[in-house]
Amino acid sequence: MCHKCDYAAMLKKSGLEPTENRLRVLEMIGNNIAPLSAEDIFNTIARNHSLNRVTVYRVLKLLVTHTLIDRFSSGGRSSLYGLAPNENHPPHPHFYCRICSKMDCLNPESLLVDTLNLEKTFPGQIDKVEVRIEGVCNNCMKEINIPSKRI
Repeated sequence: MCHKCDYAAMLKKSGLEPTENRLRVLEMIGNNIAPLSAEDIFNTIARNHSLNRVTVYRVLKLLVTHTLIDRFSSGGRSSLYGLAPNENHPPHPHFYCRICSKMDCLNPESLLVDTLNLEKTFPGQIDKVEVRIEGVCNNCMKEINIPSKRI
């Protein structure tokens, strides 16, 4: 749970009115430690509030467009959503398990990516760099009896 982010202020700063639905979706994403699917977001919010599934998708699209959240591919046509980098949350790599499709945020220092040379040589504008590491998570390794590699 993030105690540093003022979600209403983030929406206002992006030119969006902090409506109840926008706040609920942004808080749900910002208060989780890993990216979430639209289905997870809808199901969790719908437990306590009346909310239309289509509204969740519209809010997610709006928040992505205003760069408050990031959309990550989770294979196929589905996506996961996480808080976009901001003053309280630095850019960081992600680990995607190819067995259970869970995505976890990794420590920003776990994999340093220097884009300075790319920015110098690439003729266009780079808006975002997304680093995703794929493999099998520890839980899935235990379930399918793959010995854990420890270095």
